[in-house]
Amino acid sequence: MKRTLLFSSLLLALAGCQQDTAESERQAAAAETTPVALEAPAVEPVNAPEALGSGLLLENMDTKVRPGDDFNAFVNGAWMATAEISADRPNTSAGMDVHEAATDDVRVIIEASAEGDYPPGSDEQKVGDLYTSYMDMDTRNAKGVGPLAADFAAIDALVDKTGMAIWMAEANKEGVALPWTLGQYTDFKDPNTYMMYTWQSGLGLPDREYYFDDSEKGRDLRAAYQVHVERMFELAGLPDPAGSAQLIVALETRMAAEQMLKEKTRDVVAIYNKIPLDEVPALMPNFAWPEYIETSGVGGIDGLVITQLDYMKALDGILAETDLDTWKTYLKWRVLDARANLLSETIDAQNFAFNGKALWGTEQQLPQWKRAVSVVNGNLGEVVGKVYVERHFPPEAKARMMEMVNNLTLAYEQSIRELDWMGEETRAEALDKLSKFTPKIGYPDEWRDYSELEIAADDLVGNMKRSARFTYDRNLARQGGAVDRGEWQMTPQTVNAYYNPPLNEIVFPAAILQPPFFDLSADEAVNYGAIGAVIGHEIGHGFDDSGSTFDGDGVLRNWWTERDKAEFEKRTSALVEQYNQFRPFEDLAVNGEFTLGENIGDLGGLAIAVQAYELSLDGEEAPVLDGYTGLQRVFLGYGQAWRGKVREEALRLQIATDPHSPREYRVNGVVRNVPEFYEAFDIAETDALYLPPEQRVKIW
Repeated sequence: MKRTLLFSSLLLALAGCQQDTAESERQAAAAETTPVALEAPAVEPVNAPEALGSGLLLENMDTKVRPGDDFNAFVNGAWMATAEISADRPNTSAGMDVHEAATDDVRVIIEASAEGDYPPGSDEQKVGDLYTSYMDMDTRNAKGVGPLAADFAAIDALVDKTGMAIWMAEANKEGVALPWTLGQYTDFKDPNTYMMYTWQSGLGLPDREYYFDDSEKGRDLRAAYQVHVERMFELAGLPDPAGSAQLIVALETRMAAEQMLKEKTRDVVAIYNKIPLDEVPALMPNFAWPEYIETSGVGGIDGLVITQLDYMKALDGILAETDLDTWKTYLKWRVLDARANLLSETIDAQNFAFNGKALWGTEQQLPQWKRAVSVVNGNLGEVVGKVYVERHFPPEAKARMMEMVNNLTLAYEQSIRELDWMGEETRAEALDKLSKFTPKIGYPDEWRDYSELEIAADDLVGNMKRSARFTYDRNLARQGGAVDRGEWQMTPQTVNAYYNPPLNEIVFPAAILQPPFFDLSADEAVNYGAIGAVIGHEIGHGFDDSGSTFDGDGVLRNWWTERDKAEFEKRTSALVEQYNQFRPFEDLAVNGEFTLGENIGDLGGLAIAVQAYELSLDGEEAPVLDGYTGLQRVFLGYGQAWRGKVREEALRLQIATDPHSPREYRVNGVVRNVPEFYEAFDIAETDALYLPPEQRVKIW
């Protein structure tokens, strides 16, 4: 994988992504003549029409529902009554529609390269051959599990746990998820430099709680997982499939018992444990850290950040008490699991049967071309992204987005200045942080150079290994140097957005800047409700339970007075309790603590978007369009951006592993806390969403 497990985990812990299309992507998985496939004419500016439409999706609404009883159903009810989830998707949503459109656009770019004849080493050759290597199922079937033979042989050849440590360091470079991942991220204490971090990993089930869920569903899923491991060992021709599966599940269960609870990983102060390099071996005396560090290429740095310290200490005992043969069986499983979607049709299908159907409830795999597009996006994303931007991102979209960002920032400034619960010392720090936010819109100023990456049309597994090593080596080469502040962690064709705390930046890729999130032909009210709330959401991550531990320069430090921190925690605790009450199933509730950061982002994002819209009117009265006032359209725009339906299995998995609340509560759970919602829709005390003023949470 191109983006490391460690980066993805840190991004979720610090400021999770805005949309859920990333999971669908995870399911998948210099010429003499002028190249044409990866070149595109610049987009001619498209002037916005003089008469802007409302941007409302009236056909999706169910106006028989009172807005104050179920605002999500009021906005999206007619659509929800008829929408069907595609057999190859775990959900359907507004974001998924935009994602599908972007995927179609990217396919055109990629297939033009695959069908052309380009010089070896050119961007076009790499894009085309990576796509071809995934699509060529005949070659994949002929090779079977052969591409893993060298890995299996290397594991079989291990004679002691020192050799195992060396093997683990090499496998980490190639993206294999082991008991922990070692990777690079900006240093929380010095955001001008890079740091190497560990992160707990190595489980085949989605989260530690899956190993201890004693409900019927939990027991059934664990049994299905063990059968899946056994079946995969059979297909790979590995010895003793049943016994191996039993050993693997038992070992993973021991590790899971020691891993940090997902809620606790949000405590950034607690997970920043920098250990001098020469003291790391004492942390785990039964593991060959000197050899692991040397093989990892990090021997010259001054320390590692061990994020889950107690887990690593406990893992040392597990390492010592578990015999080498059991570890070798486990390591083979980690390799097989990591590469399963790249192998033969039979192995790929079994991998989907568990990871797609059993976990997500998805009935069938995505078409192979969509999975291939995802692989190219994940490994050569900026090569494709450059053309995507030229073809599909008009310049005026960036200009209009910047105007909205400026208005949202101004609204946040006004709100912070007017907070009645915050003292002047903390307020000054908050305003300083806000003034230092860096917005990134559309695409990077400089595109990534992939010239050192080798891609071959007949070597899919090798391509993915080399891609992972390319990223690892690139990161290692810049360790000790200045942080690249122009780098993007998402490609322009990604339907998503993120906040990066150490760089204090909010990032909006080009692909999300489309209806219903952002509509150049629509009146500003729905845009403020949709993309404006997304902007506010990402700014809000800078002031959520994790982001608020970083100052305006991206340094992890406490800039709060004791009194203000206590009041902040009082208010966030009230929000936790609100979301703990949401129960989509009788046996399963939303985890208010785990979703707190995203819920703070949602609440602050919408509240500030309303305020920013009012600022944008500059004293003028908003027009009434399609029978709705400007203020009403802001809320309607927010609600319609979150329309969606999800399979039961996928929703259960989301609640267990995703820091975002289910869509229904991202609408209804938010609007009931915003005073302007009561004004806009004349909400009465008898309405289901009504909260007394003293129970409404206002943080920012």
